[in-house]
Amino acid sequence: MTKTLILMFHPDLTRSKANAAMARAAAALPGVEVIDMTAACPDGLDLFRDGEREAARLLAADRIVLQFPVQWYSAPPLLKAWQDAVLTRMFYITYDAEGRRLEGRPLMIAASAGNTAEAYVAGGRNLFPMTDLLAPLRATANRCGLVWAEPFVFYRADKLSLDEIDAAAQDYAAHLARWIAGPAEQAA
Repeated sequence: MTKTLILMFHPDLTRSKANAAMARAAAALPGVEVIDMTAACPDGLDLFRDGEREAARLLAADRIVLQFPVQWYSAPPLLKAWQDAVLTRMFYITYDAEGRRLEGRPLMIAASAGNTAEAYVAGGRNLFPMTDLLAPLRATANRCGLVWAEPFVFYRADKLSLDEIDAAAQDYAAHLARWIAGPAEQAA
């Protein structure tokens, strides 16, 4: 069975409706493990102390998902700290032992955004398409030799009813299930 690791970078999951629902729906899929990175690394410094553990977590997975709310057109600070600690370690310090072994793994981004999809178009309310805002993560995936998958974006995440959030979370789980069942080299 394929092991899919979802690293969730929500700053306060107790206040989340969308990311919490997404995590629950994803965790119900076979072979999926969801890690709340804020709970696992509350001060962010654990990432630097426990880089070996974080690298081992990635290496044990067949597919990796980074899940987070888009905040001010970017990912939350803990995701950047994770990149700095874990990916720097794997690809610059311990490349032969870790980074090289991670190359070729599929990576998907699962992001929630408060505005509508129409706001994320060239010249729209948010000026740029979501693909442009996710470009730094795509560049990171490229640099690390990870196979970029089509992102899942959950729009209007803080404006939907609980029923609509649950429906969107089920759409996320279905999207994940299709991705997991597909070929590893499937790229966007």
